Amino acid sequence: MKSKLLQKYDSFVAHFSEHMPVAESELQYENPYQLLVAVILSAQCTDKRVNMTTPALFRRFPTAQDMANSSVEEIYTYIKSISYPNNKAKNLLGMAQALVRDFNAVVPNNLDDLQKLPGVGRKTANVMMAVAFDQPAMPVDTHVFRVANRIGLTKNSKNVLETEKTLVAHLPKAVISKAHHWLILHGRYVCLARKPKCETCGITAICDFYSKKSKDKL
Repeated sequence: MKSKLLQKYDSFVAHFSEHMPVAESELQYENPYQLLVAVILSAQCTDKRVNMTTPALFRRFPTAQDMANSSVEEIYTYIKSISYPNNKAKNLLGMAQALVRDFNAVVPNNLDDLQKLPGVGRKTANVMMAVAFDQPAMPVDTHVFRVANRIGLTKNSKNVLETEKTLVAHLPKAVISKAHHWLILHGRYVCLARKPKCETCGITAICDFYSKKSKDKL
């Protein structure tokens, strides 16, 4: 007999496998280098804004070598509409120079090397592993953290690393990277931070937040 938690995971996977069989990043990119740039820019910024910014940036810097040869000041002019453009311009230049210097201008395909790049923390490295290299990685951003806790997939997780480890331990390996997108997209369009759209949600039957909210109304 499966535990209630494992039954919850089974129901979660079954629902999204049926209702969101295709789940992908909304960032627009053509190769790992472009994705890495876009993910660095996406921190505390919407994918929509990033996608408005990157076409001109990629035309000017089509390769890591091109960006490495630039300057913080020039990169800034292309990303000034993005949140925290000064820091991100520094990170992009440092990332590109490290790629050229240490990795022959090729984005590394392992978590440890990715995190050696300026501007690349664990979440960004996991995004690269999951999206660029199709590995069973679980990047945890604010949407994933919020939704997983609300549903009850990760009860009372205190931080993103704990959430990541719990999700990876309980999800089937084959759907881990896709489940990352399920959680993000559900958080972005249905399970909103301030006003979740519970009336249009298809997983209220397994959601701890909805169950508690319903009991509170009684």
